[in-house]
Amino acid sequence: MRILAAILGLLAGFGISTPQAGFRSPESVVRNLYAYYGDCSSALSSGLPRDGDTARQFFDPGLRETWLSLKRQPYDFFVQSPTWKLGGISISILRRQFDKTYVAASFDNNGRAVTLNFIVVDGPDGWVISDVESPHDSLRMFLAQYGR
Repeated sequence: MRILAAILGLLAGFGISTPQAGFRSPESVVRNLYAYYGDCSSALSSGLPRDGDTARQFFDPGLRETWLSLKRQPYDFFVQSPTWKLGGISISILRRQFDKTYVAASFDNNGRAVTLNFIVVDGPDGWVISDVESPHDSLRMFLAQYGR
């Protein structure tokens, strides 16, 4: 029970438990997103949830509804695989451009190197994801293809 309380306290410190939109920094959006990708032993480590509070917290208004409408997916876009066992995650700012910041996330997933570029915007309630680019497509394209 103490371990569960410690984990929930840690996640609350990262801002995961609050249903408010946005985060304090571009890096914290990405860091908090990957906090959901643990060993799948609990709901807090089974990938980013598809509920209204999570969508409001992580995505800009244009991406929220599409995220919630995803019915079938061949893999989880944020780990580029249907399963995951992530190594250390490296997060760095690529460039800042007006209200947008490009954040690179690199990690190892089951022995395969993955790099994604997050485009985050500073909205009225904090930083949220506008899009994510992989070497092959973007989150918006992925959701348009597999949503609905």
